[in-house]
Amino acid sequence: MKNDFSIRKLQSNEDMRLVQELEKQVWGEGTLPTHQTYTASKNGGLVIGAFDQQKMVGFSYSFPGFANGKTYLCSHMLGVLPDYQLSGIGKMLKDEQRKLAKEIGYDLITWTFDPLESRNAYLNLTKLYGICTTYLENCYGEMEDSLNKGLPSDRLQVEWWISSERVEELWMPVLSDYDRPFAVRQSEKGNPMMEVLLEGMSLSSDGVEVPIPENIQFIKKNEPELALDWRMKIRAVFQSLFGEGYALVGLRKSDTDVHYYQFVKKTMIPLTIKHEENSNDY
Repeated sequence: MKNDFSIRKLQSNEDMRLVQELEKQVWGEGTLPTHQTYTASKNGGLVIGAFDQQKMVGFSYSFPGFANGKTYLCSHMLGVLPDYQLSGIGKMLKDEQRKLAKEIGYDLITWTFDPLESRNAYLNLTKLYGICTTYLENCYGEMEDSLNKGLPSDRLQVEWWISSERVEELWMPVLSDYDRPFAVRQSEKGNPMMEVLLEGMSLSSDGVEVPIPENIQFIKKNEPELALDWRMKIRAVFQSLFGEGYALVGLRKSDTDVHYYQFVKKTMIPLTIKHEENSNDY
């Protein structure tokens, strides 16, 4: 099935209307104006579509960003129709985005995702080799769509250094062990809950693993107060680890109802830009 999909850059007004229709099917809420996506595509942004025959089944939308004297690509939206969400389309869209961004001249792509969504975390970190060093509290305010309603819209910001050794050489840390200063127990309803075992999170090891639930959407519906507990504990733990100089580099799947984020000291990660004659580290 995966081999039947095609990926292409979107540039026409007709393409942007297809994106708008797909947005409605994925999120069921207000959509981006087509004049905005069209203009971005003509001015350093990228709009990319995934197709099953003639049917658009996924898209990504990005626009130029600029901060601290550096230009980068801000990847704002990626949507895949529900029936196609386990078909590898998200990875295909990101791979095409990386290829086209490098052709334009970008070496960094950024975007955000919910730290409690394990499927997105696995794609962004373990399959794409992004990193995270920034935690954004209630980034978009209170959101009312079905995926986000009920919790503060906390986000992790992904840095995807698309020409770095980390990405080009598929670098992952090789550590014999990770500190795990947490315990996972079961709530009265049988859902996983986290207990922090060390106060202050003052750690000196090279690596730390932090649990998150496999399915936060189920917990939100079944035990909403526990979902909020996960949100607030993960917020505090991640902010503490980032403050200690750690970066998030992967998600280790387990055969239980929790998976494990993997943090290492940022200084360990090879972020040298390989295509520059005089490389710089970021």
